[in-house]
Amino acid sequence: MLQRCADAVSAALATVTDWGASGRRESQYAADLVVDDAALGVLRSAGFGILSEESGVEGGDRPILVLLDPLDGSTNASHGVPWFATSMCALDGEGPIASLVVDQSSGTRYSAIRGVGVWRDGEPLTPRHPPAGSMSDAMVALSGLPPRHLGWRQFRAFGASALDICLVAEGVIDGFIDCSPSAHGVWDYAGAMLILGEAGGAIADAEGRQLLVLDHDARRTPVAARTTALLDEMLAARRSF
Repeated sequence: MLQRCADAVSAALATVTDWGASGRRESQYAADLVVDDAALGVLRSAGFGILSEESGVEGGDRPILVLLDPLDGSTNASHGVPWFATSMCALDGEGPIASLVVDQSSGTRYSAIRGVGVWRDGEPLTPRHPPAGSMSDAMVALSGLPPRHLGWRQFRAFGASALDICLVAEGVIDGFIDCSPSAHGVWDYAGAMLILGEAGGAIADAEGRQLLVLDHDARRTPVAARTTALLDEMLAARRSF
């Protein structure tokens, strides 16, 4: 069902001509509402509860709740930057059970099932590179601008956190650091969180808070890494400002 939902978003994106503001809330595009409607139609037909960035909560007491960001990286999409995604994470009573992050510009699909495994385009996900032994050897993705160099070897700023964290899971980069204060909703990272965990990586909030929070207004500061040792080093760097 998550795959069908991503397909519906892809089809809706192909019809978008208006990349102006929605007029409903700050930083929301009209296109965000178009793709959200497409995703909601599929998830509702499956009887799932939904917590969407764009439309809030419905059916929050249902056995399966899907955390949905129909278009992570909307600004990238609006400018034609090919790095934007649909991110979904299905929760049951024990937490994340399945997730899907789809790069809507390339079609690449990252998926995971709790305790079963993680895949890229249907094939088991295998790391592209060995993990960095320390932050000084690491390539990291940043969201927001830190006040100074935090000790990485190199950095990149891609602009779609769900995909950025999937790159950590894939071993393309070594870590992800949110440098903005409490800027991410749970939909931004939940799908990639399960993918990363099934790939052996680790993620935490820089302020030590619970990441999996089912409050549309809550914001967190996620930091992710391929190993727990590297995560500890990145958390210390993030907490230094």
